[in-house]
Amino acid sequence: MHSRFPHAYEVIPEEYRKTVEELFPSGPSPAVQDPAVKAAENFAGILGIGADYKRMLDTQRSDKDLAQFLGHFQNNLDLLIQKTWVDKTDEARKDKLQDRLPGFIADIERKNYRKALKEFSGILEELAHLLFGAQSYGDDFAEYAFRIDTQMGLFWWYGAQIGRFKPAGDGNQAAWANDPCKDGLWAVLLLGICYLTNF
Repeated sequence: MHSRFPHAYEVIPEEYRKTVEELFPSGPSPAVQDPAVKAAENFAGILGIGADYKRMLDTQRSDKDLAQFLGHFQNNLDLLIQKTWVDKTDEARKDKLQDRLPGFIADIERKNYRKALKEFSGILEELAHLLFGAQSYGDDFAEYAFRIDTQMGLFWWYGAQIGRFKPAGDGNQAAWANDPCKDGLWAVLLLGICYLTNF
């Protein structure tokens, strides 16, 4: 399985591998389709966010509910970033990461989930650096995270996988709204947002 963490798949507990493979099939650029919605629900369960995830899955249908949920996500991520102890040389990284959040949230509100997934991958990479330092760039980072906690390991493995999705096309908003993978992309993106909202 292609991954930023080449050996991470081997450390995924056997009971979770079927769900993992359904969500992120093998290959360099997975295609998100309707079955990804069900696979994402199953993955949310093993991440420990199943009930919250199911409740939030339909928030895209209500702008008010979505805005409130994204506000909670941003507030929680801001707190997480601010509370992170880093060297003085990394203080600017904290500010830059917080500055990325409004654009990421705007992509979600515009339903440009492909672009949001690409941005979220970068956000998670920066967050991992703030939380774990240089360890987050090692080939064994996912294994390290699994040793700390299985759910945490699965979450960081997920973070590496979402970077495999192709970026947005020409930036045409009408194309985003009519994306045939829109529901699957939202389901995959929501996993990380929901996890971090409850972190």
